[in-house]
Amino acid sequence: MQPPSGVEFLENTSLTFDDYDNESGSKPHKTPPSVVEIHPEYVTKRLEHDVNPIAETSIPDTGPDFWNFIPSRDVPLGAVDKAFFHWPVDEVQRCSGNATQTASPSFILPFKLPEVISMNYFVARHEELGRLHKELKWTGDRRTAILHGLGGIGKTQTTIAFAKKHRDDYSAVLWLDARDTTTLKKSYQRLAQRIMMETTSVTYIKNALSNRDLDETVSAVKRWLNEPKNNRWLMIYDNYDDVKLHNHGSPNENETGTQAGNKTDAGETGSKAYDIRHFLPEAEHGAILVTTRSSSVKLGKRVQLRKLADLEDSLAILASTSGRTDLGKDPDAIVLAKKLDGLPLALATAGAYLDQVACSCREYLEMYENAWLRLQKESPGLMAYDHTLYNTWDTSLRHIQLQNQHASKLLQLWAYFDNHDLWYELLRAGESEKPLWLHKIIEDRLNFDKAVRVLCDHGLVEPNAAMSELGSDSQGYSMHSCVHAWMIHVLNTERNQALAWTAIRCVASRVPNQKQDQYWIVQRRLLQHADRCVKIFDTGIDLEDNAWIFYNLGILYKDQGRLKQAEAMYELALRGYEKALGPDHTSTLATVNNLGSLYKDQGRLKEAEAMYERALQGCEKAQGPDHTSILDTVNNLGRLYKVQGRLKEAEAMYERALQGCEKAQGPDHTSTLDTVNNLGRLYKVQGRLDEAEAMHERALEGYEKALGPDHTSTLGTVNNLGRLYNDQGRLDEAEAMYERALEGYEKALGPDHTSTLGTASSTRTRADSKRAEAMYERALQGYEKALHPDTLRTYIPALNALENLGRLFEQLGATDRALEHYDRARTGIADVFGSESERYTHLSDQIRRLQLLRQEPVPPPRLATDYSLRYNLKNWKERLKRA
Repeated sequence: MQPPSGVEFLENTSLTFDDYDNESGSKPHKTPPSVVEIHPEYVTKRLEHDVNPIAETSIPDTGPDFWNFIPSRDVPLGAVDKAFFHWPVDEVQRCSGNATQTASPSFILPFKLPEVISMNYFVARHEELGRLHKELKWTGDRRTAILHGLGGIGKTQTTIAFAKKHRDDYSAVLWLDARDTTTLKKSYQRLAQRIMMETTSVTYIKNALSNRDLDETVSAVKRWLNEPKNNRWLMIYDNYDDVKLHNHGSPNENETGTQAGNKTDAGETGSKAYDIRHFLPEAEHGAILVTTRSSSVKLGKRVQLRKLADLEDSLAILASTSGRTDLGKDPDAIVLAKKLDGLPLALATAGAYLDQVACSCREYLEMYENAWLRLQKESPGLMAYDHTLYNTWDTSLRHIQLQNQHASKLLQLWAYFDNHDLWYELLRAGESEKPLWLHKIIEDRLNFDKAVRVLCDHGLVEPNAAMSELGSDSQGYSMHSCVHAWMIHVLNTERNQALAWTAIRCVASRVPNQKQDQYWIVQRRLLQHADRCVKIFDTGIDLEDNAWIFYNLGILYKDQGRLKQAEAMYELALRGYEKALGPDHTSTLATVNNLGSLYKDQGRLKEAEAMYERALQGCEKAQGPDHTSILDTVNNLGRLYKVQGRLKEAEAMYERALQGCEKAQGPDHTSTLDTVNNLGRLYKVQGRLDEAEAMHERALEGYEKALGPDHTSTLGTVNNLGRLYNDQGRLDEAEAMYERALEGYEKALGPDHTSTLGTASSTRTRADSKRAEAMYERALQGYEKALHPDTLRTYIPALNALENLGRLFEQLGATDRALEHYDRARTGIADVFGSESERYTHLSDQIRRLQLLRQEPVPPPRLATDYSLRYNLKNWKERLKRA
């Protein structure tokens, strides 16, 4: 058969019309086409000039109408170069081999699904439906697919959609309720009655029904399915969740490691557990689809149903079940949809509640957060679901408890962590103060894997996608946020103080310091768990024994740029240490020192100085002036004096710290390198550029050797060298350093970390003004996102970015925007340095000068693209005065 002119088949495709005999009496051979390519000009000719397509092809007039597959006149064709019309394989088979046309009438049943209720808000899962069709399409052989996923994820509704979509591919679509053996046998009984009513009488089925023997009825229906000519059926076994498979290698193992399925009774898999294979037809034909929560059912090709990835699909379920339109325009509805995270049962439950109650999405969110269990119990039931959101996972929990008690306790503990990324080394941290059952789980990796595997088998937990960077720690596991809410409010109806403290101790014990290899990877993984623990911890706790926990959490938050949270943790730690150990204990003074660093970063310079001086005096009194524990505080005082413009005092502190570190720890120790790097920054401000460069290069070489090229200490020195090269007019080298530092920080700390943003704002003298503006704006927006408003107002890097952006706008002649940013910077500078400081005075002079210029416009100066040493020396002198 030749296609019409203008119609081309892609390689290895052809049209198929089995119901049409050509002139020679033979039928075209079957080769299912996937895509037909049709040139638009030919389609246009066909539509606009009513050309007879049959006259241009070898297909006789009595043949099938090829043009049923051409779009109507309403379809625009000019927007594309070529039109592609997909003709799926199942459509071809429907034309040529419809099951109801080829199967014997005695085996054909009209399509109906009496066992289930279909919801009108089903959101098409095109990918999963396509995979099911691929596995179950007719081949003449037996095909089996297992659709598995979390309870409430929509397995039943997806299966209904598949059955409806492909009803014509099968001679009979037969639905069985497989929740337990009794229910399944009764489903078989109803199926037998249906067969007798809708097909020719089958003697052995009739006899089984007459005998009222359920087992005999099951055997009779299976015999009917095994008939050689009855090979186009689809059997659906829904809700096979009580799994008991005793084949070799089954993952269903009990606590002793024996196969649970080898027991004569259900044993540790539950009293209702059974092996579904006893209920499957034996013939090597037909299609079987099993839905289950368990990932251990491996009787065929497995298709996992995951949460809805498209937010629009979640909003569609909310809109349909609530009867509220335009939810996509409601910001609170979007937040609610994100909170429910693509779980159809949760979305439908929320929609049903909103449908019956005059409640906004924001109010529903508040109840979801504060009264979860009451809200779920008050929500209307859903006809299409056997369970509610608060009890849908009870069956899974019962099975887990029977299989592995330790695994069920781990679920209860998980409520006090975040739902995402729980891993082995985190649970092992701080081993001494843990319940006995947890000690058993973390005794070794095999025990941990065994417990988590049980949770995975029941669909409550999934392994994380492979991460490119894990450091020395292992891959983690996560659960859906709605499952986590169930664990919080159902498994822990009352707060378990012991488990809460177990969780927070694990997190605090795992916090690495900045000198550890790839510390930032572990810190990023810990941050969400720290947030969860801090959110729920009891403020009336005994701080004396737990001050170390808050000290470590302070380190975590400080390193991750969360300054307000770090301050709260350090203050709790300080109260605990002072009460337990006294004001002059080294642990107390270490906390005082860290608070000083935090205050400095926040721009609270007087408070920082008071903390540093207290720490220094206390350490000198307790351990002497030359003890190594003092050197960190000495170095920090040098940094503070530099920011305050007390450059000689800063230099004296740095030199004292450097001499002490070199003597006690050696010239290549990271503490020594920290001081070397700080001296380089000081020399740069003093205009001693050669000495500054030598210091930065020494620090860089040492950091790369000791910590590696990607460590944040290395990257900080790289950025400092970039600034130095910039002031020297070595712009290409400066650019290379900036890029290396920025890329490294983004990879290590993320794009919104304060160190990343500080590097992004190191662009003040780049020739590309648009790029410089974008980087400054990025830094400011990032600071606003990352920092508390009170911190942002005095955060020195943010003030620097504001001033730099104002300077850039001044160079570009954008006077109004320059004044806006200068004025914002001046407000913060007054808070940090005082209105009598040189920096404040200098910026005020610039603002007054620009205000005068605005009254008498002048042509904007050209942005400099080259810098002479003389120009830079002038800049250095001005900056020295401002400092």
